[in-house]
Amino acid sequence: MKFHYYLPVNLTFGRGRIAEAGRIAASYGEKALIVTGGMSTKKSGLLGRLVRYLEEAGMSMEIYDKVMPNPLTTTAVEGAEAVISSGCDVVIGVGGGSSLDCAKAIAFLSINKGDINQYIFNKETGAGALPLILIPTTCGTGSEGNGFTVLTNPDTGDKKSLKTNAVIAKASIIDSELMETMPKKVLASVGFDALCHCMEAYLSENSQPLVDTMCLSGIDIIRKYLRGIYAGNDEPEAWDGIAWASTIGGMAIYSAGVTLPHGMEHPASGLKNIVHGEGLAALTPVITEASIDGSPHKYAEISKHLGGKNEKDCASVLRNLAGELGITGSLGKLGIKKADIPWMTDNCYRVSTASIENHPVRFTDEEIAELYEKAL
Repeated sequence: MKFHYYLPVNLTFGRGRIAEAGRIAASYGEKALIVTGGMSTKKSGLLGRLVRYLEEAGMSMEIYDKVMPNPLTTTAVEGAEAVISSGCDVVIGVGGGSSLDCAKAIAFLSINKGDINQYIFNKETGAGALPLILIPTTCGTGSEGNGFTVLTNPDTGDKKSLKTNAVIAKASIIDSELMETMPKKVLASVGFDALCHCMEAYLSENSQPLVDTMCLSGIDIIRKYLRGIYAGNDEPEAWDGIAWASTIGGMAIYSAGVTLPHGMEHPASGLKNIVHGEGLAALTPVITEASIDGSPHKYAEISKHLGGKNEKDCASVLRNLAGELGITGSLGKLGIKKADIPWMTDNCYRVSTASIENHPVRFTDEEIAELYEKAL
């Protein structure tokens, strides 16, 4: 047995620990660019609290609140320009995965010049980034625990990850109290995304014993708590659990990568800007049914950890969970048409080659097109 694991994360975990944000950020800079979306952190009062904590620590700040779901490369470029023009020396991402990913890209582009797409497609190699503090308010992407930043190029529809240790946060503050204001629809989507991260890293050709342990633990936690939280259980233990499962999933995929469900979903959300977790819910059971023979033991373990019996019922267990979370829609209901399948299939090979290669079954382009059609 031979494997390697390296991930220099710095996690500050616990309810109420948002109050430490000022002290933590002040150890890395004097002026922060706060990167967030336009509504949720303001509506919940979190943004105002964060500003107060920073001011109490003697910091000044600028607010960049233009991040949208499925963040764009152009938004990251604009944010980096804001950093440079305002003289910020630390970047704080606060919000869902889109805000965290965009903050990472902004910190990277503030140091590394040129076209970010060249870095995303590994045609250029960057070095360094501004110090990053990440504060998640959703429990799904795990962006606080890895060096991925997923962006969509609005000119091409390419949705692809920049992967670099440079954008691993100097500190991530994981406070599950901040997640309790999520709408149920958002909770369902991000929770299913967290599950897929754990599943896919476990199934990946690049998995190894430490990743396997993390993934099965994450799946257990999601089974234990996600349905209850969705149904209204506000127990702190449950929220802490699902927050931790999300972070585990993010750490696991940084080591082992994702597989075909994410690989096929990115073209769909890159094309139609659909909700990522809903796209995964439409695709994952279909892909699972076609992939069982590639890793029957691991699919059996996933099923058992989700309350099923063996590999044969894994897809139905996933469908049932999605149904309980109210995300049973097909790709067709999300706006994808049959005429979109050729473009998505071609794009899958353009942006998701690693995911295709990580998957336990290697499908042809014709078979991937058939899977898209079955998910309509």
